[in-house]
Amino acid sequence: MSRLIQAGGRCGNRPAIAALACTRGACYLLCAMTETPGNAQPRIVTAAMLVIGNEILSGRTRDANMHFLAGRLTELGIRLREARVVPDIPEAIVAAVNDLRARHDYVFTSGGIGPTHDDITADCVAQAFGVGIDIQPEARRRLEAHYEAGMLNAARLRMARIPDGAALIDNPVSAAPGFRIGNVMVMAGVPAIFQAMVASVAPGLTGGDPLLSRTVIAQVPEGMVAEDLGALQRQFPDVDMGSYPAFRGGRASTAIVLRATDRARLDAAATAMHGIFRRLGGEPTENEIV
Repeated sequence: MSRLIQAGGRCGNRPAIAALACTRGACYLLCAMTETPGNAQPRIVTAAMLVIGNEILSGRTRDANMHFLAGRLTELGIRLREARVVPDIPEAIVAAVNDLRARHDYVFTSGGIGPTHDDITADCVAQAFGVGIDIQPEARRRLEAHYEAGMLNAARLRMARIPDGAALIDNPVSAAPGFRIGNVMVMAGVPAIFQAMVASVAPGLTGGDPLLSRTVIAQVPEGMVAEDLGALQRQFPDVDMGSYPAFRGGRASTAIVLRATDRARLDAAATAMHGIFRRLGGEPTENEIV
């Protein structure tokens, strides 16, 4: 039995709709950022990603999940503001989970929820939230339905250990579920499974104002445009600006990526950037790929 209690509140330093989700005797504060009435500031929802595993830090495995998650969250109006990689050390995982969940609306973890001894993410998340962990009946049922009779051994059954009060995240690829507790989504590290789990949780995420983007490119060296770009940023402090140098056609070029929630301000900044490039002798074009 679960219930949801909503009230006005604050998450960090920002106004929020605070929802107290109570289930199986445990309660967790969920926050959806909202815009203060009469305030023109955009509604911003942030996320962090926590990648767990020695294999990432050793260079044996290349992480592919961060790129996917950043793109999907952008589509949902959620800004991925931070990403960390930590080893399979309980203290490091617990500390990172607690730090990130306190400073962001959502935290997504990847890795460490498999059947082996070094898959300790579920235990660490339970410790971070101060709750117990045990085999969850529905998680066990899903594994029993997936494996042939006699194949659900003790190691595989470890994947049914879920922290108390957590909700399962569907895994249509290999059945072993992830879980959500509070604002933390715990998912597998295998890219195909991670992506399937993101698809499972995406409909339940609350996004902020969409972040719009334009990319202006010209064959002008970055060093030539730097001073004008700085002045443009001061003129449009509400537009994020990034400069990315490259060589195209044997000549130095610069791509300026502009991002904002206000279409009119974004377009005005892009028009000004076109003018800067032309004044410096370049012919600007636009492309979404840097």
